[in-house]
Amino acid sequence: MLILAHNLRELRFGELMGVYLQGNQEKAKRDHPEEPAGVGLRLVEENLYRYLQECFFRIPGAVYAVWEEGGSYVSALRTEPYRDGVLINALETAPDQRRSGFASRLLGAVLDSLDGPVYSHVAKDNIPSLKLHQKLGFERIQENAVYLDGSVDSRACTLRWMRKN
Repeated sequence: MLILAHNLRELRFGELMGVYLQGNQEKAKRDHPEEPAGVGLRLVEENLYRYLQECFFRIPGAVYAVWEEGGSYVSALRTEPYRDGVLINALETAPDQRRSGFASRLLGAVLDSLDGPVYSHVAKDNIPSLKLHQKLGFERIQENAVYLDGSVDSRACTLRWMRKN
């Protein structure tokens, strides 16, 4: 079931962190290598909470989309205004729920709720995500991800989806 959260109170944050566990653990190792694993993970989660509270949910039109299955969060992504459409980012599925189609259901349901264009920045080495986006009709339009602040990530590409009439 699709859940669309327009503020932090509409999310079960602890459960959301289960969806992002692997990515947060990797970020903790990268950003806090001097800290014990649990401390680094807590710091990453606290930073994300602050970002959502102080930045993300203050953006008009920003939405956190979560796929819930059997009462539990299994996949999630964020949407926010971008260029002439919407940017999808932070698409993730809980490690123990991968390869079950939940990311496809979530992304498909989100796309059904949008008119387009819809953009997504995907790491070039994230083959499963690139294949999923392609399956749902995204096309690669730039070899780098260009963010609203003007920064560029050469490790990611920009994809675009347009509703077919």
